[in-house]
Amino acid sequence: MATAMAASAAERAVLEEEFRWLLNAEVHAVLRQLQDILKEASLRFTLPGPSTEGPTKQENFILGSCGTDQVKGVLTLQGDALSQADVNLKMPRNNQLLHFAFREDKQWKLQQIQDARNHVSQAIYLLANRDENYQFKTGAEVLKLMDAVMLQLTRARNRLTTPATLTLPEIAASGLTRMFAPTLPSDLLVNVYINLNKLCLTVYQLHALQPTSTKNFRPSGGAVLHSPGAMFEWGSQRLEVSHVHKVECVIPWLNDALVYFTVSLQLCQQLKDKISVFSSYWSSRPF
Repeated sequence: MATAMAASAAERAVLEEEFRWLLNAEVHAVLRQLQDILKEASLRFTLPGPSTEGPTKQENFILGSCGTDQVKGVLTLQGDALSQADVNLKMPRNNQLLHFAFREDKQWKLQQIQDARNHVSQAIYLLANRDENYQFKTGAEVLKLMDAVMLQLTRARNRLTTPATLTLPEIAASGLTRMFAPTLPSDLLVNVYINLNKLCLTVYQLHALQPTSTKNFRPSGGAVLHSPGAMFEWGSQRLEVSHVHKVECVIPWLNDALVYFTVSLQLCQQLKDKISVFSSYWSSRPF
């Protein structure tokens, strides 16, 4: 019995020594690795910082789709803003070609990119607050920090992977519609959003439902992408979507950022798992 107790005490002492090493050394090594990865992620957003001189670089992306050539164009991205959009639309019924572009004095902020960048900055701030000289007292303290960092990273990733669901009246009321010259025809709506590593542009063609129409009018709810036949009310008119044209372009640095988010989340989870292993040995005391 005494031998068993001595063996148990020795095992416990070894575990406590390993745990102290985990708290004092490995945790900080992981935090440094996370900071390095997230700083690389933040650089991918190509936004000007306090020490950056001159304007953010502009990048041109050609819009394309394997299913249609009705819409062609070029979008110019400057950090978290669309600084130019040059779009050609071939009308399905008469093959008339419409051309519209941003007014020179206008830019369209991509809130998804701005929000993702802000969440990354918040994650970096949380990590930087626990520098090399900081001593973690318990595993619970580390778990709390990892949960806070993972929350910011998950929110950053979700902003890029989950576009907002908008109703057609919300798209119609968007300032994006009023940014083009010449002014968009009243039977067109345009929406722009990020989906994963792609910048997407959707053009909706509309037609008015006559008061004498026998169609059952059902206003559509919110959606990322509305389908032909979707109906809504705007002003005194009832309108229906007749055609939908979606084109997109890949933004390579968004793909990089998403990879960095995934790797960082995995590192956080691995550290949480290592900490949690010790709780099974002495759950009766703070670990």
